[in-house]
Amino acid sequence: MTTKTSYIAKSVENLKPSGIRRFFDLAANMEGVISLGVGEPDFITSWTVREAAILSLEQGFTSYTANAGLLELREKISGYMKNGYGAEYDPNTEIILTTGASQALDISMRAIIDPGDEVVVVEPGFVSYVPLVQLAGGTPVTVETKPENGFKLTAEELEEAITERTKAVLLCSPNNPTGTVLERENLEEIAEVIRRHDLVVLSDEIYSELAYDHGHVSIASLSGMRDRSIVINGFSKGFAMTGWRLGFICAPAEIAAPLLKIHQYAMMCASTPAQYAAVEALDKGMEEVMEMKRSYRHRRHYFVDSLNEMGLGCHLPGGAFYAFPSVAKTGLSSEEFAEKLLMEEKVAVVPGNVFGKGGEGHIRCSYASSMEQLQEAVKRMKRFVENHSGN
Repeated sequence: MTTKTSYIAKSVENLKPSGIRRFFDLAANMEGVISLGVGEPDFITSWTVREAAILSLEQGFTSYTANAGLLELREKISGYMKNGYGAEYDPNTEIILTTGASQALDISMRAIIDPGDEVVVVEPGFVSYVPLVQLAGGTPVTVETKPENGFKLTAEELEEAITERTKAVLLCSPNNPTGTVLERENLEEIAEVIRRHDLVVLSDEIYSELAYDHGHVSIASLSGMRDRSIVINGFSKGFAMTGWRLGFICAPAEIAAPLLKIHQYAMMCASTPAQYAAVEALDKGMEEVMEMKRSYRHRRHYFVDSLNEMGLGCHLPGGAFYAFPSVAKTGLSSEEFAEKLLMEEKVAVVPGNVFGKGGEGHIRCSYASSMEQLQEAVKRMKRFVENHSGN
């Protein structure tokens, strides 16, 4: 019987698996590992938020919501965006609840990208960005930011990457994996380039609550940017709700409408109990968000100072909960450093090259771990660096 070579689409066959997951899988089979690789808070979702979800179940709220999500929650998000970031959105037509920020990114790209369109992607950047552009039929054009500039995108770097085929720019601030925050002045310069070339910006702002030194600025709040911005956010990071899988999109009505069409067919609606939990999170959970933020800020200073003291040069991240130190002192590549550190000292980190070519020579370390674990990890990493320096 004749069989086909493959039933799988070439776009999927050619897709590389996540480089993050490989190290998680290795660490999962070892005892005594301290993981600095996981990209989620070490806090548990607050009790009042969990209780709201439980109450919704007890009251029998187990049906679908509207495709765009509970109107009550969209109204809360509208107020959250206006009061927190100065960006106004109509809860009836310009806000969509999604199954995490990941789904929000996916449907946003599918809605705006035609085959051959180019999307500028800033690197180092989250591992899903380039594959999602490719799956949507677009061509990713990566811009490698520089460690000497704190991995901040400049208007000049963006300008150089734009061609007549460029359709959109994908930004993430605070950034994963570098923790870099684009401040208002940076964003104003970048926005001028985007407006001049009549581009769309996809702004991943999932770490917006975790901007430590200057506060988060949404690019949609800048002059002339609201109508060309798709803002992606959610409850995973700032509200310690990763497992709830709840994100949201804010976009002008003419962009939100086609996004909603894809969402209707792909997902129907986000989880109903999670939406009721999020109502409570926005209503009464901000104090706990601030407490988490204070804790992360304290850990950030301890961990980054420790990395610099052991010779792993690291800029002070302005947000998120990641440090992105250089491993150049050891003479090891990102992959070699991460693998040897795991095998020899049982500390799991993520090699920087999985976040793009610009990440080579660095590792991503999450400081969303207890101080006790961070202190022990620092001891092990210091010993490892001493053993490998000059190799």
